[in-house]
Amino acid sequence: MRRVVISLLVVAFGLTSACAYTVNGTPVAEQVLDVDPPFTSTKPTPTGSGKSSTKPSPSGEPSAVGDICALIGWKDLPYDVPDKGAKPTDTGYDTSFDQSCKWQTSVDSLDVGVTLRFREGKAITLEQSNGEFDLADRKVKYFDRTTDTSVQPSCVLVMDYAGGGIGIIVIDGSARFGAICDQGKKVAEALLAKEPTP
Repeated sequence: MRRVVISLLVVAFGLTSACAYTVNGTPVAEQVLDVDPPFTSTKPTPTGSGKSSTKPSPSGEPSAVGDICALIGWKDLPYDVPDKGAKPTDTGYDTSFDQSCKWQTSVDSLDVGVTLRFREGKAITLEQSNGEFDLADRKVKYFDRTTDTSVQPSCVLVMDYAGGGIGIIVIDGSARFGAICDQGKKVAEALLAKEPTP
């Protein structure tokens, strides 16, 4: 299919690219699993009701809608991990958003997983998209990057969520878990089933 070279992982959201080396031992959980996200923010959604405080709270302070990253977990993802009840691999790593988290694992020496980014009071939009679908009462736009050789095979999805916006990135070069954007749709469905009231 497509050659994915682990030593040339592309990292995103303002982070620089890094090289991974093959070493004996356990992979480091802090390695960045990410791609360049084509995210932008728009004016507060109509349901935001004039709430103007949209500063990110990377310090882990509880937000008005609670912990978005606690709403889903490994049990909602198709990857085989020893503990389906384990916490996300990392949280709060992208300080430009109110909440961020990732679930990362390895399949055949490839890093695969899902990242979430949530912004309160503002929708997240895509600078580029090549598709959209309706999910319940929500329109989900996506950018399928499975054939983009400049990044890891991935799909970026955005939708209005809990009075703000959420961005979902699925990265999977293993081709073991179905179409990448279908994986993202399942994550969006799981989030919508547990959407908190802002």
